Amino acid sequence: LICCDLFWKIKMFSGPLEIKTCLCGRDCLHAGDTCSSDDTCSPRLRTLRQCVAGDGSMKLGPGARSQCENAMTALLSTPLHGCQCKRGMKREKNCLSIYWSLHQSVLHGLSLVESYPYEPEERGSDYVRLASIAAATESEVTTVNRCLDAAKACNIDETCQKLRTEYVSACIQPSARSGPCNRPKCNKALRKFFDRVPPDYTHELLFCPCTDTACAERRRQTIVPSCSYEEKDKPNCLVQLRDCKQDYVCRSRWAQFQYDCEASEHSASGCKRENHGSCLLAYTGLIGSTITPNYLDNSTSNVGPWCSCAASGNHREQCNDFLAFFHDNICL
Repeated sequence: LICCDLFWKIKMFSGPLEIKTCLCGRDCLHAGDTCSSDDTCSPRLRTLRQCVAGDGSMKLGPGARSQCENAMTALLSTPLHGCQCKRGMKREKNCLSIYWSLHQSVLHGLSLVESYPYEPEERGSDYVRLASIAAATESEVTTVNRCLDAAKACNIDETCQKLRTEYVSACIQPSARSGPCNRPKCNKALRKFFDRVPPDYTHELLFCPCTDTACAERRRQTIVPSCSYEEKDKPNCLVQLRDCKQDYVCRSRWAQFQYDCEASEHSASGCKRENHGSCLLAYTGLIGSTITPNYLDNSTSNVGPWCSCAASGNHREQCNDFLAFFHDNICL
């Protein structure tokens, strides 16, 4: 952090000295606070936020594009450039709002998607063991119920048992008379569970192998789909994705999923980043969002969000591309 602060001050006060950026693992909240307290950086950040806030740039007048470009260029030489957030952190949405101020898909014709919002997860899991479980023969699965073992293991761990109980309580519909469950509360509890419980427990619960429909249905019900995302009629996928991109957290989880689960036919693993662990973490990060994925039925291992491309009109190809990230993703 001292390195970043020193480099930034040299850049701000030395004029033409070329210091492009300083990546010291700084989170965006700290970078935003540092910028806000600086007389040179603060007005540029305010200008940039106006540029990306819908039609907010209209308030900047005829020279809006030039002002936006100048603010962007200046902020790329501050600790704001390269900052990231931690998934599930306190004030996560505040942190991500700062990140996205600088990383918009399109900003007055400027393309600046060169990074991803979350710090790499340091927590690990035994993915070799998970892979062997998924590849178990039918006789092995029938003698050892991995899904049941995963539930028992979670109940033994204090954090897993506590947070699982919380989301089940939040997601179970009280009764037909009292109406539907509280979906926002349910999804918030689900995000908390998958963000705070180690993947050794969450991934065992969600990715355990099944050979019969009863087991598969129990696995599908792990995230209580009837409350977390299912509806009588499937909504259009592009509507879901649009709503997701309007929320900083959902937008960030989707960006991370696209990055970590990008497929590659030229990769031995099927993943461009060669990291199945990061892909699975990014996948579970979507649970509890507008585009929550789950098993599509109890007879296969196919996954995807609860939506359809049936009414996509001229945007059918775009909608199919979205679903392909789940249905036809060799990395996932």
